[in-house]
This record gives sequence, C-alpha cells and structure tokens, in this order.
Amino acid sequence: MIKVINGGIEILVEDWPGRIGYMGLGMAAAGAMDNLALQLGNLIVGNDTGAAGLEIAGGYCEFEFTAAGVISITGADMSPTINGSNVPLWEAIAVKTGDKLKLDHIGEAGFRAYLAVRGGIDVPVYLGSRSTCLFGSYGGFEGRKLAVGDDLPALPSDGTADGIAGRKLNPKYIPAYTNVWELRAIPGPNSVPDYVSEAGMDYFFSTTMKISHNANRAAYRLEEVPAEFWARPDGGAGGSHPSNIVDHGYNMRGAINVTGNTPSILIADGPTLGGFVCVANVINADLWKIGQGIPSRDKVTFTAVTVADGIAARLERQAMFEADDLLIG
Repeated sequence: MIKVINGGIEILVEDWPGRIGYMGLGMAAAGAMDNLALQLGNLIVGNDTGAAGLEIAGGYCEFEFTAAGVISITGADMSPTINGSNVPLWEAIAVKTGDKLKLDHIGEAGFRAYLAVRGGIDVPVYLGSRSTCLFGSYGGFEGRKLAVGDDLPALPSDGTADGIAGRKLNPKYIPAYTNVWELRAIPGPNSVPDYVSEAGMDYFFSTTMKISHNANRAAYRLEEVPAEFWARPDGGAGGSHPSNIVDHGYNMRGAINVTGNTPSILIADGPTLGGFVCVANVINADLWKIGQGIPSRDKVTFTAVTVADGIAARLERQAMFEADDLLIG
C-alpha cells in the first residue's frame, strides 16, 4: 500500500510494545520511540493499539499510496501534504491509489511523526513483533530503515472502513510538545548511598540537561554530571571509574545509565546489560517523551517519583485509551 519515494532521515516499521520477553537473550524490545503517538494513531484509523506503523524521524520524506485506504499522521508536526495540499494531524484521512504524501522537516517541537494505516503495516512477525531493531538489524522491513523503492503492504482490516475517514482525536487528549521535557523517574537500582552521593542525586533531580547530538534509538545521551555526583572514588572490582560496576542487567526501557560522567537514557534498541551504573528509571507513562526530544536542541529535567506513582500514571494512561470521548466522529 505504501511505496517509498524519498526515504528521508530515518523511517522504520515499529509497533508497540515491541519484542517482549527476549532481553535475557540480549535482544532489545525495540518498538516505537513515541508509543503514545503510534497507539493513538492506530486507534484513530480503527486498529488495535499494537498494530505496526511507520516511525519517521526528522522528516524530509515522501510516499506514494499504491492502494486506497485510510491513514493517520500523529506525533511531531512535519507539515504533511497529500498531492500538495495540507492535511491535518490526529485525524483519519482517506487516500486513493496514486496519492502522494510528503512530510517536510521538524518544527518548533517534536522529532518523530507516525504514519498509521488501517489494518497495520504488513511485515513478517519476528519473535512476536513487527518492530525494527535497528542496532541488531532484525525485525521490521529487512531489519533496516526504509529506502527509495521499498513497497509495504497493509494487512486486511477487521470490519468496514465506512465512517473512519474524518474521525479525529479529541483535542484535549493531544499530547503537549515542548522543548524541555519533564521525565518522572524512580531512583535506583545503583543510587544513593553506595554509588551516588546525596549531593549528586540532588543535582540530578534539579538540573536541566541538554540532549546530546549523539542521541539515537539506543541511547539519548545528556550533558555530563560533575565529579561530586559520585559517592565513591572508583568502581572497585568493577573498574577504575566510579560509574563502573560488575556487569548486571539494565532496567530497560528507560534506564538512566551513567557511563563515565555521561548520563544516557537507554531506550528502544538499547543494551540489555553492561558494566555501568543505572541511577534511575523513567516511568512507562513518560517513555514517549524521550523519542520526541530533538537532539542537540531540546533539554530534559527529571522529577523523582515512587513506584506507586509510576503504576498510577500507567493506569491513568490506560484509562485514557478507554475513554468514551477519546475520538470524535
């Protein structure tokens, strides 16, 4: 149904929750960086929230529809057009054979847009998911980002498409996009007092940190922490730097890993274990924000919360998906 005319910066097939259950074998879950935008886009076109769609990072891409269908575009506003005419985000749009969808570049806020197609993108299921793990080169469309000439079919949809076009997300549920992203995080497992000083954790939860240019689907790197961050002079049996530990599993997704003095938020394609401390973990309900942070421009700030807070936020998100007024039309 979708032929790639211009592959842009990075376009991947992703679903949600991704490839769950294989971290013990060293395989990342992958999945949508902004799971909220993808799930809402799927609901708009009448799919299950877990259907595969296209994740578009940075923009500058173009597609041709090789069959009629219904689509939605969510996430960052990249000024989408069909056949040269502007089209809305967060709305179901009918497309015809031969229509061309073009996305420009990122705007004031947000880094990733999502293209959902009624029925979902049809690529092989690999270990329970259609998601691309870019750093492992598996899943999705041949384990890689899309390129010019790639042709992706859509799965058959359940039921009729009558009445789907024109359906919109209720504006009150459209996520707020910004340039300073507040991420709620649970401290640990490698934190105060053994690994990080009290002053270090105070710094961590009170400092706005810029996202590095070296940010990707494996890790969103941030500005360095000061030497006073650490509670010990070295890593003992783990190594010479206080960030070193004896290898253990990482609390993925959302682990805030510190390598040397550089914090990184480990995300979709991140490593599943290693030899550096993880000082906190971004809660599930806020994972979507990480993928919308613009490298070398946006900033993040962390707010300490409890496990109970994280559970409550996740339940609140699920209740939103089930709200009677989520969709209009």
